[in-house]
Amino acid sequence: MKKLLPILMLSFLVISCGEKGKQESKGFEVNRKKTANSEAGAAQEVPVDMNNKGIGPISSYSFSSDINTEMADAGKSIYNSKCTACHMAEMRMIGPALKGVYERRSPEWVLNLLLNPMEMLKEDPIAKALLKEYNNAIMTNSNLSEEEAKQVAEYLRTL
Repeated sequence: MKKLLPILMLSFLVISCGEKGKQESKGFEVNRKKTANSEAGAAQEVPVDMNNKGIGPISSYSFSSDINTEMADAGKSIYNSKCTACHMAEMRMIGPALKGVYERRSPEWVLNLLLNPMEMLKEDPIAKALLKEYNNAIMTNSNLSEEEAKQVAEYLRTL
């Protein structure tokens, strides 16, 4: 009996190890090909609307032809402290990339979103579409003053 148990265990070991060479195991594969829903395609889901002014205190605003570097520097500081957790200039993150934002949105719309994000997300059609596109990631209220929002808006022109 003492000799039978080790022989039996050895035979089970040989049988179980011998079959592995014949089995083909399909492991995890990563598909790195770009799909139709790439970054450019996803950005096209939300329409460009330069006539939409948004919902909030800003009804009319226009930039001067030259960038106000003093305002832009102040805006960069605010942007770096309050916006970079969700936004990057050229890459989508939790929120959209902000480079070229004024090619897609009016200055009033951007300012109203900075000043009044909750109401914009509830009532503005573009903000609603962006909310849906970004998996319901809500833009938090940064409690910016109107002057701070204008500084951030000026900085966004430099991106």
